[in-house]
Amino acid sequence: MPSKKALVRRPSPRLAEGVVTRPARAALDVARAVEQWEAYGEALRAHGWQTLEVEPADHCPDAAFVEDTVVVFRNVALIARPGTASRRPETAGVEEAVARLGASVNWVWEPGTLDGGDVLKVGDTLYVGRGGRTNAAGVRQLRATFEPLGARVVAVPVKRVHHLKSAVTALPDGTVIGYEPLVDTPGLFPGFLPVPEESGAQVLLLGGDRLLMAASAPRSADLLADLGWEPVLVDLGEFEKREGRVTCLSVRLRELYD
Repeated sequence: MPSKKALVRRPSPRLAEGVVTRPARAALDVARAVEQWEAYGEALRAHGWQTLEVEPADHCPDAAFVEDTVVVFRNVALIARPGTASRRPETAGVEEAVARLGASVNWVWEPGTLDGGDVLKVGDTLYVGRGGRTNAAGVRQLRATFEPLGARVVAVPVKRVHHLKSAVTALPDGTVIGYEPLVDTPGLFPGFLPVPEESGAQVLLLGGDRLLMAASAPRSADLLADLGWEPVLVDLGEFEKREGRVTCLSVRLRELYD
């Protein structure tokens, strides 16, 4: 059976020092962030996911945003080379974790940069944001790694946000959802559904009709519920102060076989 494993990483005590593209709106409460991270993990486990903790990286303020460190397709892991140089030490622990799980490990090499948050998987299509954090060499290396495995890689211009998945994610039926003011080219997606809140643009697929979503997007949750989906809401307020989203805090491994 396909796996339902999720890599997570405990927030660093230095979380408040993390990289942001916009000024922080309020002081960050690290203790509260840890509570929210723990509740996030509980929500995953309640819906059948096994959470696996990557070795903490307390010296890296953004280490909890583990999604940015790796892209996994089938049983192959591509270790990212983050566009922000200060985040590159985050990848070592994740590389060890995916190798222990039996993934075939590849790497993005200089001059390429690639953040996992720039890669949106919809079936066998990988949309990759080409913008602030991921460069053209990173896109080429993503293609070279995954197209031989049957992936279709589509580059998407990203100018309004720092990661593609800060603007769009996808529903289980493949419909791409997004907060339209932040989406540069919605026409690149075969199906696009606008949502009314910025934090409502991110859903994490729990299985079946269930979607993990931020509690800060109640109107978006109502919209998706009206369409027949089942939102599961979690409070991520402290991480949202650092531009974190519901997808950022885990790497979901669906295609590693036990």
